[in-house]
Amino acid sequence: MASFTPTSSSALMTPAFGRDDVEVMSREVLQEGFFRLEALTLRHRLFEGGFSDTMRREVHFRHDAVGVLLYDVARDALVLVEQLRAGAIDDSDSAWKLELVAGLVDADETLESVARREAREEAACDIVELKKIHMYYPSPGACSERVTLFCGLTDTQGLGGIHGVDEEHEDIRVHVVPFREAWELLEQGRLDNATTLIGLHWLAGQRASLRALPDNALRFT
Repeated sequence: MASFTPTSSSALMTPAFGRDDVEVMSREVLQEGFFRLEALTLRHRLFEGGFSDTMRREVHFRHDAVGVLLYDVARDALVLVEQLRAGAIDDSDSAWKLELVAGLVDADETLESVARREAREEAACDIVELKKIHMYYPSPGACSERVTLFCGLTDTQGLGGIHGVDEEHEDIRVHVVPFREAWELLEQGRLDNATTLIGLHWLAGQRASLRALPDNALRFT
């Protein structure tokens, strides 16, 4: 049996290949609307040397997005929003999903301003302080979208009800959920989207240190 040497994390910090190692021969726009679908004809450099055969890949080009885990340190509770999601229209259980507050990034906006705007629009919530958690590609095999996930410290007193922007056809119900109940929802499969799963797992690791802040101060150290 062949033996393999584990790759060190330091070696993985710099990608083996870059943009110049992909040759795009053509780009065909298949659909142009709020999102764009293109068919790319390309080839790329191989790990063992040389180039791949020419291939066709369809890519869904989307706006980048921001997600916000709204967390109340004093109450150990977070904000979940519930709304119809067209991508889950064929879900046998329900197309109404429980998620974190999220929204798309316009060209003239900072990521932080999007987080604060979406918290107001979707949950009527003001963020006291923001901390970046991660940036990730939800589905890089076929989609260009990048999501930047924040934790937003807030006061959930009085939050709830129905919110959203009418011209965007949003009908959003806001829930304030204790962390332990949110974790039960995760374990039961009710929280089934990447942003919420990543946010909850991050909070599970950081929750104790956040709650240990003096007088439950709404700030990050």
